[in-house]
Amino acid sequence: MKVLVTGGGGFVGSYVVDELLKQNTHVRVLCRGTYPELQKKGVEIVQGDISNPRTVDQACQDTDTVFHIAAKVGVFGPDEEFYKTNVLGTQNIIRSCQAFRIGRLVYCSSSSVVYGGKDQINVDETAPYPASYLSPYSQTKALAEKMVLEANGKKGLLTVAIRPHLVWGPRDRYIIPKILHMAKKRRLRIVGDGKNKTDISYVENVAKAHVLAAQHLKYGSQVPGNAYFITQGKPVFMWEWINQVLELFDLPPVTKHMSPKLAYPLGQF
Repeated sequence: MKVLVTGGGGFVGSYVVDELLKQNTHVRVLCRGTYPELQKKGVEIVQGDISNPRTVDQACQDTDTVFHIAAKVGVFGPDEEFYKTNVLGTQNIIRSCQAFRIGRLVYCSSSSVVYGGKDQINVDETAPYPASYLSPYSQTKALAEKMVLEANGKKGLLTVAIRPHLVWGPRDRYIIPKILHMAKKRRLRIVGDGKNKTDISYVENVAKAHVLAAQHLKYGSQVPGNAYFITQGKPVFMWEWINQVLELFDLPPVTKHMSPKLAYPLGQF
């Protein structure tokens, strides 16, 4: 089996690569960097951007499964940058998969595709997409997810979307580093009463979920054409979890509070 992982040099993508290598799979990665650590593992590198159709075609040739992990992440930023990577890039992946008659496409989506600003408790996959979103990231991930699922069963392609939330673990270059950076500057504040809960997803579990989803992408299975939330099954108090992380790095806990109305606009800075 020959597999392509877009964003294979990134956080989640690198763990998907590791999981595939355990199964002696031939892995090709499409990424913008060179990642010599992947080359040492025997991973084939195609360097380029998913917004470039020719690069995507080059990466997809002679593969039978694609894990589409690459994305522009974050809450803030120019809308066009999110659209270029998350929507147009995904269009390129789908088109190339169909052109080369690739059989399976596993898309790394996000739980935020069903979040419109209201608290969500015990939400399952029947939750609808909201009418509007709080960030271009969520909006573009939702658009991409819809395209992926709509492509299921067309031109021999079976698709599935995985929706993790707050992925954390070693190699994280975004969430934990940002928490530590803000904590060292004494800029962290508990938003609201501090009793808000959230789901978190350990990165190795997320990677295994992607690989398991691919294994069940077959005709007659209930997996193709659907999206699945990935969680630890036990929500945690957000600020309690953050303080536990800070304690591991010998940093003081967050104790000061801020109202949600004030916190959201300040989050841009």
